[in-house]
Order: sequence, then structure tokens, then C-alpha cells
Amino acid sequence: MTRTFKYRLRSPLGGLAADLSARAVPPGEAAGPSVGIHRGVRLLLPGKGMYWEDLAWLSFVVALRAEELCARCPEGVHLEIVSLDFALTDYRPEVAALAMDGWLRAEFDLPDTGIACSYSGGADPYAFAWAGAEPPLRSPRS
Repeated sequence: MTRTFKYRLRSPLGGLAADLSARAVPPGEAAGPSVGIHRGVRLLLPGKGMYWEDLAWLSFVVALRAEELCARCPEGVHLEIVSLDFALTDYRPEVAALAMDGWLRAEFDLPDTGIACSYSGGADPYAFAWAGAEPPLRSPRS
């Protein structure tokens, strides 16, 4: 069953938002292009493709949660991204990771590990926390 997670962070700038629709698919039922994350955990991509930075951030959070997913689904699980929707104004690809983490927590009843974002102001107004992990990349901001 497809579930949509709506990530929202309000700020004086307007905020950050993304809607991630995904579903967990047993390995035998999965089809289409995918990315192997860890053991039996794979990320299935939408048929229309995906921007590389969004894919990197989605994969990053799935990798952070891979051990928990393997414990919950020892036979493996494929996470099918149905859609990732967001307004182009003020979008940051890191928001894909925050939406993915919210979806994983809701779908698999995973605990909050501290993956979050807050408004901090300044030249780079958003502060991201990745539960002690080093993020995959930092996009240059103009």
C-alpha cells in the first residue's frame, strides 16, 4: 500500500516542504530500476526518473536505517518511490532525506534518531542534523 509522508518545516523564509509517496515491496514482487543499499534493502526508482541529488539524499537516509530495516524484514525489502513532490522555490535536496526518514519511521515504526532540520538564520538559514553521520554531499549555494 502506498503511503504519503508530508514533511513540513515553517520558517520566517516560508519554510521547506516535500511530499514523498512510497511503498514497501517484498523482493519477489519488485520490478524496475533500483539501487542496492544494504543486503536485501533496495530503493526502487520512479518510472519517470529522479534528480541525482534527490536520489543521493534518499539513499543516504535509507542507508542510515538499513540495519533496522534488515532486522524488521530479514527476507529483504524494496522501497518503491512512487513520487517526490515539492515546490521549486526554496527547495533543498536534503529535504528528500527528511521526508524519507519520516516515511520510514511511519511505515516501519522506527524510532526518531535525531535526523532533523531547524531554521538558524544567516547566510545558510537551515541547519541539518544527520544523527551523527556525515552527509553524502553539500550542494553549493548561490
